[in-house]
Amino acid sequence: MSNFRFSAVEAAISRDKRPTFKSPGVKPSELFGSNVFSVRKMKDYLPKNAFEELTAVIDAGEVISHDLAEHISQAMKSWAMSKGVTHYTHWFQPLTGATAEKHDAFFEPGKDGVAIDKFTADALVQQEPDASSFPNGGIRNTFEARGYTAWDPSSPAFIYETGGSKTLCIPTVFLSYTGEALDFKAPLLKSLNALDKAAVDVAQYFDKSVTKVSASLGIEQEYFLVDLSLFNARPDLLLTGRTLFGHMSAKGQQLEDHYFGAIPERVLAFMVDLENEALKLGIPLKTRHNEVAPSQFECAPMFEEINLAIDHNQLLLNLMEQVAQRHNFKALIHEKPYAEINGNGKHNNWSMITNTGVNLLSPGKTPKNNLMFLTFFVNVVKAVHEYADLLRASIATAANDHRLGANEAPPAIISIFLGSQLNALLDEVETARVAKKVKAEPNLWHGIPKIPKLTLDNTDRNRTSPFAFTGNKFEFRAVGSSANCASPMTALSTIVAAQLIEFKNEVDKQIKKGTKKDLALLNVIRKYIKDSKAIRFEGNGYSQEWADEAEKRGLSNIKTTPKALDVYTTEKTEKLFETLGIMSKREGEARHEILLENYYKKLQIEARVIGEIVNSIISPAVFKYQNSLIENVKGLKEIGLKGPAYASQLQLIESISTHVNTILSETEAMRQERKLANALEDVREKAIAYDEKVKPYFDKIRYHLNKLEQIVDDRVWPLPKLRELLFVR
Repeated sequence: MSNFRFSAVEAAISRDKRPTFKSPGVKPSELFGSNVFSVRKMKDYLPKNAFEELTAVIDAGEVISHDLAEHISQAMKSWAMSKGVTHYTHWFQPLTGATAEKHDAFFEPGKDGVAIDKFTADALVQQEPDASSFPNGGIRNTFEARGYTAWDPSSPAFIYETGGSKTLCIPTVFLSYTGEALDFKAPLLKSLNALDKAAVDVAQYFDKSVTKVSASLGIEQEYFLVDLSLFNARPDLLLTGRTLFGHMSAKGQQLEDHYFGAIPERVLAFMVDLENEALKLGIPLKTRHNEVAPSQFECAPMFEEINLAIDHNQLLLNLMEQVAQRHNFKALIHEKPYAEINGNGKHNNWSMITNTGVNLLSPGKTPKNNLMFLTFFVNVVKAVHEYADLLRASIATAANDHRLGANEAPPAIISIFLGSQLNALLDEVETARVAKKVKAEPNLWHGIPKIPKLTLDNTDRNRTSPFAFTGNKFEFRAVGSSANCASPMTALSTIVAAQLIEFKNEVDKQIKKGTKKDLALLNVIRKYIKDSKAIRFEGNGYSQEWADEAEKRGLSNIKTTPKALDVYTTEKTEKLFETLGIMSKREGEARHEILLENYYKKLQIEARVIGEIVNSIISPAVFKYQNSLIENVKGLKEIGLKGPAYASQLQLIESISTHVNTILSETEAMRQERKLANALEDVREKAIAYDEKVKPYFDKIRYHLNKLEQIVDDRVWPLPKLRELLFVR
């Protein structure tokens, strides 16, 4: 065992499979939210009048005054310092895809050499990071550095513990000096506000007591675990998050024996540790289990208000990284860490809840409630139909391109699965004959099919659908595992808000012309059902038949990111975002440029890693093995043996030469294409060049390198193999 690979495997195998960690010693219910400055804790630390003012402001959705912010800052500091916190930070989500923070100490030197602990309203409300050092799409030049983080009171502050330190983290938005959003959160908050207003206006057709509608979200997070030693022995995993090479293990997921199987003890220890840390931060993790692929797992929280759910998911990814290290694991959240087995998704389960406690996507027991359900249900379907390309763009990344349409995840064609029961219901509503004039209330529902009471299991599931109705919510299944869910949820909230506004305008026009309200509602609903039929699909989304059928229906099938992102700069999308105040045209164009840059830079890094591994790791090992074969042939000749005695060795030497020469020539050709792509100034052209000219070399090189992995002496092969990455725990 002389090479780095065997050292890594030996380290992984020799690990204690029953690691211990310090138990918090309390029930999960007592642990939950212990590191969160919740409303309940505010009550304990704020003066009574300040707390009453705060609750009134929160209920009314108004801006917190400077005086109230001062009270909150002092209460927050007192609470944090009582728990051993020394620093605070504005915690934000720039367009890098990761979270960001700059720590400042409470400590400040005072007069006469006396130090004080200080945290003011100004420090709570605003900080100033360097805006030009984050992705900004040209909004900020290098010499124009100023940007601001601004407190988001709707997401509670929390204490993050790492490396023996405790930091008070304050969730914020991130804006440029000129006011444009440079993060995921600001557009999300605007879209949620637009959805709230639009949904309340429509809900009041049915219930005047509805004054607020909140979107709720439950996020199922998939991930792989790999031993840290094996991870560090794979430069491709280390630098790109996925294995760029590797012949598939003889055993993969074909026996279907991993899904929901017994959780390995070492993995379970990691999961319990992760859950405890998550609970302290108020993340309501509820579910854990083995996923389909070997060494793949999933965790899922309870439903939360959407802004908080997304903050918690970003926190969870940070925690996953930190806790995995403690257990000598690396958590892989790339959408496709390993070829030929299932990748990672992040299913977004979305619904709308009123302040009266009604789920607007859950059928009720009365005709009135069912009409309300049908109204919101059909408007969501219509919104997805009208803006399918925007939803596709919202999940488009270099990593997710590997997963979408790979017969393990929804296709790149956006469609909606409703289930046979609801599908039949919409058909019946569309074709039912309803009297134009209604005289008496009992006759109002004549000809209108009664929506049955549905349970969570009203229909079978369709795992091939990117957007499926699953009982009382829609599940956006096509979101990638590494994504910040704010992107797809901003798109979804915006398009549903726009659709509800359009719906109300159409209904009000009919009412003004003398049509009874309920009949006007039904008339528009029936029209929407008819107009959006093309987006509904109940069959196998993986099949070629569906791709052919989708084309006939006029549905887009945009398979790669650069062209999927084009929708952000269309007149339709720009008008949508500007009309609802989500993003200006300038912000949309900047975001488009940032996403394109991110795409080609990811491929650029992968291409460079391929070149490095081929030239400095794989080729020397292959030549070493080939030389040993050559020496073997020479020895056989020297002792007088004839050609048949070493024919197999010669054939093997020739095969190795063919594969290695192809790899080296293809790697050089890829490098030349990369140089041409890098010379392009237009960011869209550069992204397309990387997609269409550079990326095709990846699979060509992978094919021949994987062949060599099967030929070269196992004792010489330098990279941990997939069988080791997937099965050594």
